Amino acid sequence: MEVTSALPGGETEPPEPKLKIYFLPNLLTAGNLFCGFIALTKIVEANIDSPDFTSGIRVALFYILLACIFDLLDGRVARLGGRDSPFGREFDSLADIVSFGVAPAFLVHRIVLGEVFRDIPRLGWFIASIYLICGAFRLARFNCMAWAKTRAGDGREFLGFPIPMAAGLVASLTLFLLWVDDHGFSRSRYRYILPVIMIFLSLMMVSRVKYPSFKSLDLRATRTFPKMLVIVVTVGFFILMWERVLHFVLPVVFTAYLAYGFVRPRISRKIRRDIEEENEDEEADLA
Repeated sequence: MEVTSALPGGETEPPEPKLKIYFLPNLLTAGNLFCGFIALTKIVEANIDSPDFTSGIRVALFYILLACIFDLLDGRVARLGGRDSPFGREFDSLADIVSFGVAPAFLVHRIVLGEVFRDIPRLGWFIASIYLICGAFRLARFNCMAWAKTRAGDGREFLGFPIPMAAGLVASLTLFLLWVDDHGFSRSRYRYILPVIMIFLSLMMVSRVKYPSFKSLDLRATRTFPKMLVIVVTVGFFILMWERVLHFVLPVVFTAYLAYGFVRPRISRKIRRDIEEENEDEEADLA
């Protein structure tokens, strides 16, 4: 029974809309948030003067990358089941700011900025906060544009570099640098590239560069045999060579996506459609 309230003059207010909270998509979003919390815990617990410092950082990086997977799945599951909701969008943004904003910023501050600006700690905090603030700004802008229904391409494009991809690039690149210098990342020269990359990613997140969301790719669509074979071989390669993938392939994938935003306006529409969307003609032939 719907509850209404009386207004002066005998009129009644319309019933309040019922808040829809769908279980599975929000459970995946909670997994994203949980991974971000564990990553922060591992970063805090890691002792920079301990020989096991890098092992604790590796665990934190693993959880940040795992949060990226949860973030990818929650939206897909919601759209596949028709369970997209304003609550899920807001919850997702709250989880993202922890896993992909606070955790990477705190990570880079802990392993680089804290030592570089030991005499001026406030400067290190300020540099790390730039990434966090830009990430929060990007998420707020995305939500406002979604509410106003003004997203370019009806959700097929992101305005600015997505914060999960930015966090994935920072985490995967850090893993690669750890592999380069297993004898003590805290003393490595290569680590000084991370703050520079974070500042650049901060600017990219609030930029006007457009990136494909790949939301138009339908996981339930039929595939030709060559496409299916490529997918199976790729998944098998990732499973068998997961350690190599973490250290080498993921930094290349995230960097390629970052660069694609600059190349995308300069390629033909046909090539862009083949990369980002299902081929409608092919699906019509298979139907």
